[in-house]
Amino acid sequence: MHTAPQPGANVSPEEIARFDSLAARWWDPDGESRPLHDLNPVRAAYIAARVDLREARVADVGCGGGLLSEALARAGARVTGIDLGEKVIEIAKLHLYESGLDVDYRVQSSADLAAAEPAGFDVVCCMELIEHVPDPAALVDDLAAMLKPGGRLFMSTINRTPAAFGAAIVGAEYVMRMLPRGTHHYAQFLKPSELARLLRHAGLELEDVSGLAYNPLNRKAWLSRITAVNYVLSASKPL
Repeated sequence: MHTAPQPGANVSPEEIARFDSLAARWWDPDGESRPLHDLNPVRAAYIAARVDLREARVADVGCGGGLLSEALARAGARVTGIDLGEKVIEIAKLHLYESGLDVDYRVQSSADLAAAEPAGFDVVCCMELIEHVPDPAALVDDLAAMLKPGGRLFMSTINRTPAAFGAAIVGAEYVMRMLPRGTHHYAQFLKPSELARLLRHAGLELEDVSGLAYNPLNRKAWLSRITAVNYVLSASKPL
């Protein structure tokens, strides 16, 4: 197993510790990862509608306990899931015994994977990670470097709006207590225009931005034209 992230890595030790503390309950659909379980089918369908996942090489960056990795593997993709949380990767590997799927899980940084396998992936996914890293631009550069020409990048994150502050922080962390307090920091949220600029600087072309709506009361999630809180996007690497 890998040791702790190297000094200067694009990671916050506090964030790693926070998500590692949730590891044991990651696959509990009624635990702290409940919103991820509810959003996962919508994210997976968004990806599957835009790329042929059968035999596609997919990198799931910031894979956590493997919810999306397993969904993509079930659709026929050859998935490499990376995360710097050693405990969540342990849980992800253990869950493969239950699911019977094949995913290559690694404790590895995005920079290390980009350096080891440049232009190695048909699809790169990075869900709910960019708002947790110290250097978002460096992360986007890593994601772009992993992609083959003609490949597609899928990302989801939280918009920096009053509505997002109310829903993702006040509502989710304090009122409904669906997430541990301190999970999100408003200043780290990115507007779609800001993320689009990072994508352009990395040589990628933005194709779509869609809102990701979620009702925590009935646990329904769906795509929406409203991007004020959560949003998901697709970008491509030119041939």
